Amino acid sequence: MKKSSLLVTLSVSAMALGATAASAEKWDLPMAYSGSNFHSVTGAEFAACITSGTGGEIEVTTHPGGSLFKGGDIKRAVQTGQVPIGERLLSGHQNENALFGVDSVPFLATSFDDAAKLWTAAKPALEKVLGEQNLTLLYSVPWPPQGLYFKNAVNSVADMEGIKFRSYNTATARLAELTGMLPVSIEAAEISQAFATGVADSMVSSGATGYDRKVWESLNYFYEVDAWLPRNYMLVNSDVWSGVSEKNKGIIQGCAATAEAAGLKRSIDYTNFTLDGLREGGMKVEKGSDQMKADLQEIGATMTAEWLEAAGDDGKAVVSAFKAMK
Repeated sequence: MKKSSLLVTLSVSAMALGATAASAEKWDLPMAYSGSNFHSVTGAEFAACITSGTGGEIEVTTHPGGSLFKGGDIKRAVQTGQVPIGERLLSGHQNENALFGVDSVPFLATSFDDAAKLWTAAKPALEKVLGEQNLTLLYSVPWPPQGLYFKNAVNSVADMEGIKFRSYNTATARLAELTGMLPVSIEAAEISQAFATGVADSMVSSGATGYDRKVWESLNYFYEVDAWLPRNYMLVNSDVWSGVSEKNKGIIQGCAATAEAAGLKRSIDYTNFTLDGLREGGMKVEKGSDQMKADLQEIGATMTAEWLEAAGDDGKAVVSAFKAMK
């Protein structure tokens, strides 16, 4: 090949690569939980799937642990276009619309099977609400069943009086109020420090959160009460989504379906693994006492009635559809 022809070929190749690089979109994906958390691991795989599947036309970079936006700011950041995509705790925005708290109604859905049915019943209504907020749902993954963490032994709601309790949404703040505990709003990334410094002495969460944050360094008891299975959800800005080609939309939806299935399996597998991890860390992991369960059932009935009133006809329709599946 002549030198001039080689230069032309290299020049054309460089221009083509430059055009590809210029046309590639870079999506930053903020997440609230640590990079080792199973939700974040699933999100990282989802991001890699998009980057690979689109041939680099959309390059997604994850930012776990609240490093880009704190958990409470992620949804707003996506909604306003500060970032194109993000993952957030669904019930973290129950104060905006009661439907966001459907997965955190105490003792409504207490198993993975029931949580799946509740999600099927609630998803259309939630997608409508999200659509009105310029948001498109991509996938959702449940946490393991929620239990109660305490520094000291607790056998009934009466024993909870005055304990400083980590709250992360409207439902947990109300739970604290009804049990006589003192709610303290603490993001997931701040849990370890909050317990170590005595800002809080208890929380309701899954074994996964406690394991990831090594809460046995400060707390001593975990009670299995299976209160609810909250969900995280992956959102994309609807304006950004509308600009994605049909081909790449299909790829992203395929990645989302894979992530949802993988995340669910991780959540199920992680349940016993993390409870064993809490034990190995030195915590006492046990079922809540009969008195505690009875007390919590009463509180659950109160919170269910309050949620149904706040959610109105949409909420009642969701619960009716869910119960019809059981």
